[in-house]
Amino acid sequence: MDVTGSTALVTGASGGIGEGVARALAARGAHVVLVARRADRLEALAAELRARHGVEALAVPADLSEPGAAARVQEAVEAWGGRAVDVLVNNAGFGLTGRLAQADDPARLAAMVTVNCTALTELTARFLPGMVGRGRGAVVNVASMASFAPLPGFAVYAATKAFVLSLSQALWAETRGTGVLVTALCPTATDTGFFDVSGESAGAGVRRRSVEQVVATFLDALDADRPVVVDGRANEVVAAASRLVPRGPFLRLAGPRIADRVGAPTGR
Repeated sequence: MDVTGSTALVTGASGGIGEGVARALAARGAHVVLVARRADRLEALAAELRARHGVEALAVPADLSEPGAAARVQEAVEAWGGRAVDVLVNNAGFGLTGRLAQADDPARLAAMVTVNCTALTELTARFLPGMVGRGRGAVVNVASMASFAPLPGFAVYAATKAFVLSLSQALWAETRGTGVLVTALCPTATDTGFFDVSGESAGAGVRRRSVEQVVATFLDALDADRPVVVDGRANEVVAAASRLVPRGPFLRLAGPRIADRVGAPTGR
């Protein structure tokens, strides 16, 4: 997909995969709307992208766990010279680990569901109709390798990403023939600040992909007409195998060990 002159909205753009995606899109001539909580980092990134690539960049500080946040993002875009969003990258999200029965902050779990699922769905519902009406656009929802199976110790997080995967696959089918691409991008553990929130124990012993590798897969996804794009060849094999492994035996045999490895609930 040629993004030159288009407008791309990227959530979670203040760091990690979101920042990398925003940089890549701006380098290819897209104007960018940057959404995240950290206003200072968004403003700095917006200024850099304007200076380096000659594109327009709008920083929209927003906490997507708050009621009405998605509507405020849309209002900010509409007030920005009447621009229409051509590419929506729903990247914002976070993970919490630990056994649910030991969770000491249920409200934080609810916030995770809101950001990972509710805000993603609302932003898509707000911007997808315009893309369909114009006959052009793309929605890339960042899911996870965790979306392919229930994961004890990651129960709520994995469930939110399974939601993202299922939603994206259904929307891919709904938008056939409209000129709009919808896909779920499924990275594995990536070298970002994710584990600062979920806890380092969640990623212990797992080889992490670089942001640059995930961004390259993202760019490939824009040119592919597939409902799901997995980052990394080895992960493609794992994702395919997950469909063949019966969940009952997996949960009985591996589930307790996975939960014990994660340990106590963590996150911020």
